[in-house]
Amino acid sequence: MKNKTLADTAASIVAPGKGILAADESSPTIKKRFDSINTESTEDNRRNYREMLFSTKNISRYVSGVILFDETIYQNSSDGTPLVEVLTDQGIIPGIKVDKGAKPLAGHPNETITEGLDGLRERLAKYVEAGARFTKWRAVISIGDGIPSSYCIQANAHALARFASLSQEAELVPIIEPEVLMDGEHSIDACYAATESVLREVYSQLEQCRVDLKGTLLKPNMVISGKSASKRANAEEVAKATVSCFKDTVPSIVPGIVFLSGGQSDNESIMNLDAINKYAKNVGAPWELSFSYGRGLQAAPLNAWGGKSDQQKTAQNVFFQRALVTSAARNGSYDPSMEAAFNY
Repeated sequence: MKNKTLADTAASIVAPGKGILAADESSPTIKKRFDSINTESTEDNRRNYREMLFSTKNISRYVSGVILFDETIYQNSSDGTPLVEVLTDQGIIPGIKVDKGAKPLAGHPNETITEGLDGLRERLAKYVEAGARFTKWRAVISIGDGIPSSYCIQANAHALARFASLSQEAELVPIIEPEVLMDGEHSIDACYAATESVLREVYSQLEQCRVDLKGTLLKPNMVISGKSASKRANAEEVAKATVSCFKDTVPSIVPGIVFLSGGQSDNESIMNLDAINKYAKNVGAPWELSFSYGRGLQAAPLNAWGGKSDQQKTAQNVFFQRALVTSAARNGSYDPSMEAAFNY
């Protein structure tokens, strides 16, 4: 029965036309974002900002799940309603980031290992009690001179697999996030090679840990050129490389892939997601191809809000707009005319 529940939850998260809002920024990360709008990162301001997003009218048309940060899952809204309840009342599934961040990998300069396995079983029990129904763990893989090393890939894949196994033991759907960073001058071919190696090792480790893949989701990078590459691949090239790489590495029983925006601009993340879904339909990819966007959904409403309570309605309107166009891209039906401002 547990496995069926996990599979049902995973399928609900990648329901047609829907995807995930990643609102799991750590305290230092959200401080940087608030600094960009000259707003102090206090607990009240963080709460007000996230409550504004979560309470946007009809946002559940396009958002099926929200990844929360440890602070947020225990917070109440301004009227005393738990933020988890604000989500569930709209039919949105709450999840939780459970890793403790990427730290330097000893003996391997410029590579990292994600920590957080110690005490995870006990933390998961508390998150279940708080209302979480899925989890997320991010591994960070860099491309550079002689990296990623096979050891870095193996160590991070093993941690992802242990996290996934513990999550399923707690009856939580694990979202497995091995992110090959787009930082650097590398080509799309270099990203393809690194992503392929990472995904092969991840699924090998998941098999060894006896993780039920039907009750998981994958949150990967797109196969994309480095940010500083002299000639960056276009959306159609990204789509072909991404789907081809995943067809070679991701088992068909995985119910869905929820792409991260990974530092892409709003426009790039939309165009690439749209092209990926169009190409996937033509070649018969077996999974739902959705989104789990942080900046891709939040950058515009954050700027519209600017830390001002009288801009909440405007910011919610902008957030709804970003969710609408991202949903269209997730269906392979995006059109630039959808970017026109409107009242939701």
